[in-house]
Amino acid sequence: MTETAAPIASLTFEKALAELESIVGHLERGDVPLEESIRIYERGEALKKHCESLLAQAEAKVEKIRIGASGQAVGTEPLDVGD
Repeated sequence: MTETAAPIASLTFEKALAELESIVGHLERGDVPLEESIRIYERGEALKKHCESLLAQAEAKVEKIRIGASGQAVGTEPLDVGD
């Protein structure tokens, strides 16, 4: 793990997810000292929350196209995320 990790809030979804996957890999191997395991686990939790927040923002922006009786697009409406 890098000691000079970027601030989580500045990470894109892809970079945060890649770092989270790296953390999971380190923890699964079990070859990390306890103190470092705790530190990277805590960063992993923060990365997970950041990714969830970015996904929620993206979902809020996604719209679906409404089709009129003629089969033509007539506008958009929010995507039904609860289906």
